[in-house]
Amino acid sequence: MSSEPPPPGSGQPPDEDPFKKQPPPAEGGGGSPYDGPSPPTPPQGSPYDSPYDSPYGDQPPPHGGADPYGPGGPYGGDPLAGMPPLADSGKRTVARIIDMILVGIVVWLLSWAFGVMQYNMNADKIEYSRGFGQSVIAAVLYTGYDTIMIGRSGQTLGKKLFNLRVANLDNGATPSVQTTLVRSLVLWIPFAFCCACIWTAIAGGWSYFDKPYKQGLHDKAAKTVVVSTG
Repeated sequence: MSSEPPPPGSGQPPDEDPFKKQPPPAEGGGGSPYDGPSPPTPPQGSPYDSPYDSPYGDQPPPHGGADPYGPGGPYGGDPLAGMPPLADSGKRTVARIIDMILVGIVVWLLSWAFGVMQYNMNADKIEYSRGFGQSVIAAVLYTGYDTIMIGRSGQTLGKKLFNLRVANLDNGATPSVQTTLVRSLVLWIPFAFCCACIWTAIAGGWSYFDKPYKQGLHDKAAKTVVVSTG
């Protein structure tokens, strides 16, 4: 079987995000999902001139064209329906620590290379004059790491290790780069410039108490959740 994409005009629908939530299959199975219902045959003396005339007049049929994620759709208004289970907060924490260590090593190496270490020590004193430069490096690297990795696949290296993934709350798809950037900025800018690990603990630790979606503060800002893929 050829794995090449279908030629233009073949009528085959394009591939979608494989992680995006899919509506549940219609009851009764059987026919093609692209087949519509057969038009009703009007009884003798029906007021409708054609079997294709709608018995609802100008009004659409009940639930016709409804948002599948809305109250009238097959998901019943539950944003989590059709998605994998929410990730365990403990696994999220360990995955985040792994990511912080990996990126932190690069931050330290670049800070040393550019001479902007957090402090310089000599025999008499400790000088904190170059901390801002290291904060800029940390903000750029941590934000860029999360934005690129999550925007590409929904996973950082730490999340891959624990089979976790970031998803849009509304449809389960991999977040866009813009959404991921918002999420990353909320998490890492305070971390880099003022609150360090205290802010990371607050923002990430929020998922331990948040209900029903186990969102960190950065998830709330970007309207995302973290789910399990394993």
